[in-house]
Amino acid sequence: MSSTRASDTTDQARALRDAIDRTGYYPEVVADGVAGAVAGEEIVSFFVHHEPTFEHDEVRRHLSVLVLTPTRLVLAHTDEHAGDDLLPEPYTSTSTEAVRLASVGSVVVTRMIANPASGGGHAAEAVLTIGWGGVSRIDLEPAGCSDPNCEADHGYTGVLSSDDFSLRVSAAADGNDAVGRLLAFAEALSSRTHRA
Repeated sequence: MSSTRASDTTDQARALRDAIDRTGYYPEVVADGVAGAVAGEEIVSFFVHHEPTFEHDEVRRHLSVLVLTPTRLVLAHTDEHAGDDLLPEPYTSTSTEAVRLASVGSVVVTRMIANPASGGGHAAEAVLTIGWGGVSRIDLEPAGCSDPNCEADHGYTGVLSSDDFSLRVSAAADGNDAVGRLLAFAEALSSRTHRA
């Protein structure tokens, strides 16, 4: 590996750690889980998304970290819990998944542009949906024909879709540059999966 490439790799790893630290959400716990899943592989691109959720009278936080390496897509999710029968004290749980890029079957990007007639502008929201066949969903509905008087049973028609991971980011909720960062990550992922 050349010194320039090693420097780029170090810079990406440092930028990822800085992004995790900026969330203020258990950075040591999150960084440890992500590092274990990345396992020393070069970081090509990443996206960090901090999402608070409201449950009754409590605010719970959720952090998603997406990391693209030359060979894998790594997803890490960290949640906080108030405590339960098993662990009475508050705790976090971090789940990681590493998906081979050759397994990624679809990268769907939806951009929402406000006032498109005025020349476009920046996306106000974006949704990234990634499918690799780990989870499939089928939506069924009764099939019909064009005859309005037909009472025959035409069975069902449906759509089988793979959407293992979906993430929505908006400028209003996540800041103006969050949408651009998600779109940059999606572009890097699309480029790598095209080559895989």
